[in-house]
Amino acid sequence: MRIHDLINSIRPVDKSLAGRIQAHLDDLTKPRGSLGRLETLAARYSLIQGTVQPVLGDKRIVVFAADHGVADEGVSAYPKEVTPQMVKNMLGGGAAVNVLARHIGAELTIVDMGVAAPLEQAQGLRSHKIRAGTDNIANGPAMTDEEAARALAVGADLGVEAAAAGAKLLATGEMGIANTTPAAALMAALLPCPPEEVTGRGTGIDDERLTHKCAIVRKALETNAALCTGPRATLAALGGFEIAGLCGFVLGAAARRIPLVVDGFIATAAALTACRMNEATADYLFFSHCSAESGHRSFFREFGTEPLLDLGMRLGEGTGAALAISLIEAAVKLYNEMATFSSAGVSDRA
Repeated sequence: MRIHDLINSIRPVDKSLAGRIQAHLDDLTKPRGSLGRLETLAARYSLIQGTVQPVLGDKRIVVFAADHGVADEGVSAYPKEVTPQMVKNMLGGGAAVNVLARHIGAELTIVDMGVAAPLEQAQGLRSHKIRAGTDNIANGPAMTDEEAARALAVGADLGVEAAAAGAKLLATGEMGIANTTPAAALMAALLPCPPEEVTGRGTGIDDERLTHKCAIVRKALETNAALCTGPRATLAALGGFEIAGLCGFVLGAAARRIPLVVDGFIATAAALTACRMNEATADYLFFSHCSAESGHRSFFREFGTEPLLDLGMRLGEGTGAALAISLIEAAVKLYNEMATFSSAGVSDRA
């Protein structure tokens, strides 16, 4: 299926079962609403599956990796060499996301979308390299329209593939030195909002470098203004190969009605882009946590949604999404396994 057709196939979640789902939640042996947002999570998960008897099952975290030309502007505290090094660390099982994926029993997939180093022989890697990193967005577009389409298609195919394999819950992750810069540019363009509101410290830069980073984001927006004629064109002008892959993955999951957990700031920029392509996509998303990256709070305020967690995390990789999966599973198990007032012989409130 062409990416255009896949985007158009996404439909809002059917809420016709909402009353029956709420009635079951209210009949559980507890004061009504006493499980707070866990009840909301269970209800949303059930509606996405289109059933009053939601099913848990295989979980898959997909990490998209790529490099960025804008790293040459000195916007990160770490050199580009860290991207392939961390990809190899993930493939070896030593990254934080590996630990958390094992903790929750999720399958972890690592995808090379544009790492600026040869990784083709790395065992366990899904290689879909568009090319060795994007161009510098401070000087022009990150990628061509054709490259953006290819990256979107890769992500969408992985989402559709996961659904066909029986995955019940998907999650996003990313790796790419300097990728908070294109993410901030996308946020500024698509929310929209001033770049200073969404440009943060990334890997931990100081005040001087943060001021420089804000200037680079503003320059990227000005340089590519004429190209940013829609969400897909804006993605090509300002994004990254891994961000485009993430965006396609979100769209693929939504097209197949699979709930998807969005990780941190970079993954949220990709999800925002997907939602701008088709607003019904938002019905299938759970935003895992609020990153310590300052622009993430701006997103939640402007987009009108809330994260599940706020732990001061700013690692990315899919770590926040992995933790949120545990909450979603707990909510669904409460919905499915708690006794009801009628079945347990417990008196309901007067």
